[in-house]
Amino acid sequence: MIKRTISLLLITVILLGMLSLTSCHGKKSLDPFVMPEAFDPDQSIEITFWTKNDNHTAQKNIFNRAVSEFEELYPNINVTTRSMYNYDDIYKDVLTNIRTGTTPNICITYPDHVASYLSGTNIIVPLKELINDESYGFGGTDLKFDAPDKKDLIEKYMSEGVINGTQYTIPFMRSTEACYINLDLVEALGYSIPKEGLTWEFIFEVSNKAMQPVGTNDKGEPIYINGMTTLVPFVYKSTDNMMIQLLKQKGYGYSNENGEMLIFNDDTKEVLYMIADNIASGAFSTFDIANAYPGDLLNKGMCIFGVDSTAGATWMGSSAPNMDIKAELVVDFEMGVSPIPQIDTENPQMISQGPSICIFNKENPMEVLASWLFVQYLLTDEIQIAFSQTEGYVPVTSSAQNAPEYTDYLSRAGEDNDMYYDVKIAATKIILDNIENTFITPVFNGSASLRKAAGLLIEETGKSVNRGTEINDGQIEKLYQKSISMYKLDELTYSDGEKKVFVKLPAESIALISVLTCIWCGMGTYFVVQFLRKKRNK
Repeated sequence: MIKRTISLLLITVILLGMLSLTSCHGKKSLDPFVMPEAFDPDQSIEITFWTKNDNHTAQKNIFNRAVSEFEELYPNINVTTRSMYNYDDIYKDVLTNIRTGTTPNICITYPDHVASYLSGTNIIVPLKELINDESYGFGGTDLKFDAPDKKDLIEKYMSEGVINGTQYTIPFMRSTEACYINLDLVEALGYSIPKEGLTWEFIFEVSNKAMQPVGTNDKGEPIYINGMTTLVPFVYKSTDNMMIQLLKQKGYGYSNENGEMLIFNDDTKEVLYMIADNIASGAFSTFDIANAYPGDLLNKGMCIFGVDSTAGATWMGSSAPNMDIKAELVVDFEMGVSPIPQIDTENPQMISQGPSICIFNKENPMEVLASWLFVQYLLTDEIQIAFSQTEGYVPVTSSAQNAPEYTDYLSRAGEDNDMYYDVKIAATKIILDNIENTFITPVFNGSASLRKAAGLLIEETGKSVNRGTEINDGQIEKLYQKSISMYKLDELTYSDGEKKVFVKLPAESIALISVLTCIWCGMGTYFVVQFLRKKRNK
């Protein structure tokens, strides 16, 4: 009887452990946020703010300044900032912390990532009530600082934070992609940049011509137009953006509002065949394949066209203030900055990107309100303008964009290499001139994974070409299945039109939970066995 009892207890403990491992990360639940009647200035409140920072001192200083000024206005609120190296690190850590109930109060993020956080109940705070509150909303009467009015927030950027009809994120900065050009090499090849704008056809034509050797060295190696034996004419940093924008420009499907994947078809094959042809000729490469940033290749004179974020403009060019390659490797050249290549220059399409902000729900609603106050402080003209000047970003409020200080900044390109770097300001103007030409992809739980899969299609096609693998319909179909499996896209299900995705924890988190579960199971089993033995011996 005792042996049977012990066996049943062991089975129960093991099953409970297995259940804890198979639980979805986003199933932790909280009560809905309820707006307090008034902010309590006497309640001591601690809030944490997670942000992305590439060891950028100027940006860190701006965040520190914002925290310091905010805490002077609200001495009962203490803001702790945690800087992470990239957005993927923030995403993975948030997923882990949702499971353990230890999320930050605020984080810089992307709407794609927030859609995954929403798989838990009331994890992210809907912002409509906070935005519209007469006392503490945009332009609220009881705010202790000059916050933006609701009308100041650029509607196109605000709409990017709407998920399933609800506003969950607020834009913080906006950027897009730009094409950075070595104009000297373009001219040496007998070309000039078209006045109507860059096209993919033009870039690939120039890049393929550049791969025709102009001679050989004493070792018999080909020498290219740059005078070197190595040339990467056209390199793209973000292949997920490349695929998404090409599909958009061609009028092909990517995904829809219901979360349906529209990418794995013959239209995408057409794009991949184009990529394969130009990788095979040496005309095109990617950041992963070349193992180098576009800016580094441009600055070494090894690249003609490099597509990267406007936020990366301070790394581009012979005089780039953030350049991180040795001075002796830098080649002096004239830099051009252009919108990304288009299929139809009269109907340009370019992706809108840049960081947004979300607020996590907490048991103490005053904590949420304090977080909202700090988020609004990050949207004040002073912080918006200061941060936008660090890289090729633009403020997300019309009040900041139209402020005399910002207008003056844009007019002083080239005066000072740190503050007024001409390439940075040229990239910034591309965003401002094309606000209505930018787009975002539909956001749903799983859209972040689909984005990664889109980039994988280009990367894997390029790597296959370089391995000598023939690219054909069968090969591409296998690639489709690989990307679907790798990013768990086959786990997407639909229920009443709502997207349901069970996103698993990162591997390191699963390993940690597995170890802890085994320890607790062992301890529980030991104490049960000891208890039953003592009972039997009485």
